[in-house]
Parts: sequence; structure tokens; C-alpha cells
Amino acid sequence: MRPLTEDESKAVFTKLSNFIGKNLISLIDRKDEPYCFRLHRDRVFYVPESSMKLAVSVARPNLVSLGTCFGKFSKGGTFKLHVTALDHLAQYAKYKVWIKPNGEMPFLYGNHVLKAHLGRITEDTPEHQGVLWIRRDARSTVDTRKLDPTAIIVSTNRTDVGEYLRDEETLF
Repeated sequence: MRPLTEDESKAVFTKLSNFIGKNLISLIDRKDEPYCFRLHRDRVFYVPESSMKLAVSVARPNLVSLGTCFGKFSKGGTFKLHVTALDHLAQYAKYKVWIKPNGEMPFLYGNHVLKAHLGRITEDTPEHQGVLWIRRDARSTVDTRKLDPTAIIVSTNRTDVGEYLRDEETLF
């Protein structure tokens, strides 16, 4: 497990800032304990510094996981968020979308969120803004009120959330 390089850090922080903005500082400089990002194989982990110091005693080939997996780097070098980062990002997110129970399964299998599936959306969400979870908002909050129930509200897949369901054993 090693620290991120400058290019890797830039890719990770750029992706995270799309969803949590200036709250990115709060993610690292926490009041309870400082956290850091570490790379192991092609995965980026969010780790408390105290746990990271303990992990030094484990050999790299024997280390499977440490902390929370935030995402991975593809072979092309782009950073892709994992659904496992949701708990940490949700508390700092600028814009959120709540999906009704009847829209959860279509969303998990990579489909768009329709207005009929929309439970709530953060007020004053601008158009094409990153929203949790891992998608890009297609409509602004004001526009959603005027649309019919079959209109697409959230689209442009940032990660396949269903990947967590299908490939759970190979994620780490």
C-alpha cells in the first residue's frame, strides 16, 4: 500500500470534488482522526492514519484490503468511484437524489432515474451537476417540476452500481 502520486491524487480529488465540492477538505482533516488515501494494486482506499501505521507490519502480497475502497483506476488511468464510498461521501455531498423503492432495482442495473422514481432532490440543484449517487444530473430542480413522469431526471452513468451486486467477490 503506497501513497498516491501527484497525477493519481489529482484524478481522485477531481472526481470527488464533482460530488462534494469544497467539503473535500473535511473528508481528510476530520475531527476524530486524520484519514488518508492509499493505493493498493489498482484500488484507492480511504484509511485512518492509525490503521495505516499498523498495516506496515503486513507484507504487501498478504494485504488484501484496508479501510474503505473508494474506487479504482482503470487501465487507461481514469479513476472510477465504487458504491462502497457512498457512506463517506453522503455526509458531505452538495446535491442528493432520493429514489423511491420502485426505482431502486432499475437504478442498480444501470438504468436512468425517471421522474416517477424520484422521491426527493436537493433544492437548487443545477443542471448537469454531479449528484449522489454516481450519476450526473440531467435536469435542474426547477425543470423537474414541469416534466411528465416518464422523463429522465438523472442519467449519464459514472459507475455501474449493479457491479457491486454482480461481482462482489472480485471487487477487492
